Amino acid sequence: MSGGVDSSVAAALLAEQGHDVIGVSMQLYDNSQVTESGQRAFGTCCTIDDLYDARRVAATIGIPHYIVNFESQFGEHVISNFVREYVAGRTPIPCSHCNSDLKFAELLDRARAYDAERLATGHYARIERDAAGRYHLHRGADNSKDQTYFLFSLTQQQLSCASFPVGHLDKDTVREHARRLHLHVTQKPDSQEICFVPDGDYPTFVEKQAPGAIRPGTVVDHNGRVLGTHGGVHRFTIGQRKGLGLSSTEPLYVLEIKPDAAQVVVGSRDALGRTRLTASGVNWISGVAPTDWMRVAAQIRHRHSAAPARVRRTDEERVELEFDAPQTAMTPGQAVVFYEGDEVLGGGWIE
Repeated sequence: MSGGVDSSVAAALLAEQGHDVIGVSMQLYDNSQVTESGQRAFGTCCTIDDLYDARRVAATIGIPHYIVNFESQFGEHVISNFVREYVAGRTPIPCSHCNSDLKFAELLDRARAYDAERLATGHYARIERDAAGRYHLHRGADNSKDQTYFLFSLTQQQLSCASFPVGHLDKDTVREHARRLHLHVTQKPDSQEICFVPDGDYPTFVEKQAPGAIRPGTVVDHNGRVLGTHGGVHRFTIGQRKGLGLSSTEPLYVLEIKPDAAQVVVGSRDALGRTRLTASGVNWISGVAPTDWMRVAAQIRHRHSAAPARVRRTDEERVELEFDAPQTAMTPGQAVVFYEGDEVLGGGWIE
């Protein structure tokens, strides 16, 4: 229970259906931390106010509520990865690591300690089980809220213990249930920012965590001609246009980041298009990887539309993928997720 409307309604619906429900919230960081200006160092997701909201919802529903401290695990699996990836010239997705490494790993283990049979969350996703007993992950019914992009790493064992009670609903219906059930979080807005970087200033956060990231370098065009300088590759991401510190007669975009050379390559928007990528850390939800080229719809960002492609395994946890048409700003560190219709087949991390 994050304290938001989705997980609150998920818990309330399960309790209403007669299930024996225990509310569990994750404390992911020290909520007492403040910045030099006196503002909270962390954002509007999983704050102390959110934990209070979750507890109040649990009291309204009439279920027990526990807070589990995952600060060390969050630091190890999410924040450290976030910093390492930016220093390496990649663009990480902390929400995917939080879901796979904490919610459906650490938290699932903790749920078993409570003798819970299943772990339910407020994700907009759906699980189906076929006649052979295999579990399938599908997009949420509300396509605008679908969160399966962040869940590609789930395994058959994890899906067998997972439940998404609001996955078949749209957001408006979820809020209607919240009103009907008299939950005080009915109008609470969705969290948009990364919780541990509430002001969106990723470079400064990375520099505080890893001072060695501040390594000046050059900004060059595709021919290697120096156009300017920069204060560290962690300040850039593929496709970035603003904040390049360059004067040009045409818009320039980041095409490539070379951390070893401390070099950022820029060029026109047309040069951002690519048809091929490789990905590592690949998970196939069925547990079985294709042995030859397979047709899929592939999604390279959360807000990106899945596009026709073909994919094949190159080794145990790596694939190569070819899109039918060029895709803009394929970004190392982001996920590529494979779909067949609305079913998630699997995914991995773009190299």
